[in-house]
Amino acid sequence: MAKFYGVIGFGSSVETVPGVWEDVLIERPYYGDVLQNIRKFDRGDKVISDLVVQNIISVIADPYAMDHFFTIKYVAWAGALWIVDSVTVARPRLMLRLGGVYNGPTA
Repeated sequence: MAKFYGVIGFGSSVETVPGVWEDVLIERPYYGDVLQNIRKFDRGDKVISDLVVQNIISVIADPYAMDHFFTIKYVAWAGALWIVDSVTVARPRLMLRLGGVYNGPTA
């Protein structure tokens, strides 16, 4: 089992001015394990396929992560930012299932 150390991006929507909402993101470092390491290409209707991973990363969660697991947007792993498709709470750990490359705002 491979080890993991990287940042997890948490985001929440904040109303900056009336009617305008923006994502405010923070990054926090975590340790854990890479439980599953799978890659695939999403062929779809595109000429160039998208790279998608179906990895599961298990991180040791602190109280902040346990309280805000529903706001996790991305994980920095293997030199890229990856979308977190789902989070499973298995105290004291969080199991993060990764998807495609994250191209949104960062902290």
